Amino acid sequence: MAERTGHNLTRMGNIHYTLHLTDSCNMACKYCYVKQDSNVMSLETALASVDAAKKLKAHCGIVFFGGEPLLYKDLMRETVDYANFIQARGDARFHYKVTTNGLLLDEEFLRWSRENEVFIAISHDGVRKAHDKNRKDKQGKGTFSRLEPILEALLKERPYAPALMTVDPSTVNHYADSVEYLFRKGFKYIICSLNYAGDWNEASLRSLQRQYKRLAKMYEAWTNCEEKFYLSPFEVKISSHIRGGCIGERCELGKKQVSIAPDGTVYPCVQFVGDKHFAMGNIHTGINETKRYSLYRMNEQEKETCAGCAVRSRCNHFCGCLNRQSTGSIQNVSPVQCANERMLLPIADALAERLYKKRNAMFIQKQYNDMYPLLSLIEDS
Repeated sequence: MAERTGHNLTRMGNIHYTLHLTDSCNMACKYCYVKQDSNVMSLETALASVDAAKKLKAHCGIVFFGGEPLLYKDLMRETVDYANFIQARGDARFHYKVTTNGLLLDEEFLRWSRENEVFIAISHDGVRKAHDKNRKDKQGKGTFSRLEPILEALLKERPYAPALMTVDPSTVNHYADSVEYLFRKGFKYIICSLNYAGDWNEASLRSLQRQYKRLAKMYEAWTNCEEKFYLSPFEVKISSHIRGGCIGERCELGKKQVSIAPDGTVYPCVQFVGDKHFAMGNIHTGINETKRYSLYRMNEQEKETCAGCAVRSRCNHFCGCLNRQSTGSIQNVSPVQCANERMLLPIADALAERLYKKRNAMFIQKQYNDMYPLLSLIEDS
């Protein structure tokens, strides 16, 4: 059995178990960090993950990830059926999510996702020039055209599905246009992430700043028109100002999310899968809580380069996954991340100040009323 200690992070509230069903994918995205191979999770390992989550006596998320998880739809269905059976007995509460490139979404799967409340997040980089630059199939062809009808079917069946957009130096000039495209397409939730491992330079960072300014104008216009939407870069920074820091967004490595590799090895987050140095046990034999707690504490420590920084409480420098992607170490922060935070914060703050001074009702409700998401959902229904 894995070593146990009194530092049991699994007892600290809700947690997500991310099941990496496979390392295989039907695409070959240029910026993908997953080393593709033929590893596939067995049903036994998937069900063992559900059993481990059940023991927490909490509301647990079961997240299907890859590679491309829809390559193994039957494995996903059997796992959800088993978790639903456990839930029906009152032994646990689960919610489900799948992150997909979308190419294998069809009417049958969309119907099943609705019937079983499986939340779908789709990776999409926006306008054709941005999307097809990096998100290619195995033959090197862009996938924008193939996804057009799939996006419409997804939003018809799952209108609150988020779009996950990656912004790369090669596509940064299309950032604002891509957000607008996804918004006009019907996505209410647009989650934007920078590819910090990309080849950023002074020119691409200046372009990024111009794009943020354009996005701020779009955000303000949409809010004034009482549009409902969530645009992650601004929502996170505005919230950090109102609530006095990134308390709700702070990365707590291995505490609220663990990743299960196809072979059952447990890691603290998605970026670490496959690196045995960060392995925290196996789902079949138990999590090594000593290792888990040490990683959590290491990540929690203030970074030397950030000491004394005026914006560190609102910055994402504490994200172990992001730091590892960009610098190879959870304790080192990328200069690109520093530059991004310093350019985004004043733009977001100025945007929020303009909307607050106007006493914009949509902005006030969205940012200050904790019941807004529920009330909005009821109104939409």
